[in-house]
Formats: sequence, C-alpha cells, structure tokens
Amino acid sequence: MEYVSRVPRPPLDGLIDDLYYLEGASPYARLTLPPMPAALLIVDLGAPFRIRAGTDIETAEYADGCVVTTPTRAFEFGYPPQTRSVGVHFKPWGLAPLLPMPAAELCDRPVTVEQVWGRPAIAELRDRLATADGPHEMLTLLEEALMRRLRETAGLGLVRHTSSVIAATSGAVAIGDLSVAAGVSSTHLAQRFKELIGVTPKRLARTYRFAATVLAIDPAGPIDWGDLAGGAGYFDQAHFGHEFRAFTGLTPTRYVEVRRRFLREHPGHVLDSWPLPAD
Repeated sequence: MEYVSRVPRPPLDGLIDDLYYLEGASPYARLTLPPMPAALLIVDLGAPFRIRAGTDIETAEYADGCVVTTPTRAFEFGYPPQTRSVGVHFKPWGLAPLLPMPAAELCDRPVTVEQVWGRPAIAELRDRLATADGPHEMLTLLEEALMRRLRETAGLGLVRHTSSVIAATSGAVAIGDLSVAAGVSSTHLAQRFKELIGVTPKRLARTYRFAATVLAIDPAGPIDWGDLAGGAGYFDQAHFGHEFRAFTGLTPTRYVEVRRRFLREHPGHVLDSWPLPAD
C-alpha cells in the first residue's frame, strides 16, 4: 500500500495529528481497530468500504467515506480488494469545530461524510480529489476544505487544555483534580467533553492509558505482563486484563498472538502499528 502523511498548517495543527493518503490492497479483507484517543474522517475515492461498530450492530456500507468520533470500543473495518482514500487523524477534540451536531450523538456510531457535511459539499470535494495531480495536491485540497468549514466552538479551549493534560500523563491523572484546576464543576467538564469529544474525561483517560500501554508492547520480544500492567498504573493484572478485553475483545496474550501474525505475514506494512486482522 502507498501511504502519504503530513501535518497541516495552523490552526488545523492544533486539531489534527495528520492528513493522509492511502491507496492499494489491504493486508486483510477485514481489520479490527481498537479504540484510540482520536477521531477519524475518511473521504473514500474507490469502492465502498464497510464498518461494523460493535458485535450488536450490523455491518454498514460507506460509499463517500465516514466520520468516527473518539470510540469506546473496537470496530471492524472491511476493505474492498483495492482501496483509495484521503483522511484525517484528529486529536480527540479536533472534530468538534467541523461537526453540526454534538459529538456524543456519534459515539460508536460511524456516519457517512454526507450526513455531516451534506451531499453537495462531499460530492464536490470527491470530484476535485479524484482529478487532483497526485497525493500531495489531494492533501492540500483536503486541508483547504477543512479550513473553510472551521467554526467557533464554545468550550473548545477548556476541553483542549484538559485533554492535553490527560494526554501528557497517559491518562494517569485524577479527574477531580482536572475540574478543580479548570475552575469548573466536574459535571460541567463532563458535559463539555461529551459535546465536543463524545466521551467523558474519565473515559478519555482510560483510552489514553490503554493506548500508551499497547504501544509500549513489543510483540516481537518477551513480555512481562506484570511489569507492563504496573507501569501503566493498573491495580493488578486482573484489572489490566479486564480493560484489555473491554477495549479489544481479546485477552492480552491473544492480542499479542494476532499482532505477531500481522508482523509475520506482512513485515514492515504501513498499517502494522495498530489494526488487527479480523479474519
């Protein structure tokens, strides 16, 4: 697969980790994506892809792309044989200035880009992207489209600052201390988080801790689960295992087995850092 990525210019760089272009054959027809402290927007330029947002939810097809706010559980992503798209990896709060609805309405409920921006806007953008001269021009067009859609968002400064504190500690921070430091009630802070991110500060902290822990795992080497759990601030290995299953549906040892399968079957693949084979 070809993967091209870049950080956008200000002020988007305060909302977005990177813009990316992806084209080629997926390593697997279906991938499971564990929750990350991030939101996602994909503009699809090829055949439709499919998303299953939970075991109790039917798989849905997305022809123009999708918008995913910060998730609380893993979701399954089904690629066509050949995929082509541009997308945005947002910071947890980054989608808020681009959404016409509270983020909580989309929590664990991926929607099409049309449902967020309207059919004329996404149709025009997809047409322009399809005729662009290569990935870098496509990312410039996407960046310009995002800039045009930015709007003032009440509470964004509060949520951004508090989320940054959570991120800096990898989720190891007392949530009560955050509201005190911000000079607002815990109820007000939770409401703002749900409006702009879709989850509460406590849930976001759990996601940051889980992500930091998983990214610290080297699947190619031996793993001391006790040291890993203790270093991440989990009460014990039972707590760690419970969180792992809640986020991935897998035990820690099974997760590593699946990661090792990916590395063995597709060494050095551009998608090998987070998704898991679902087949």
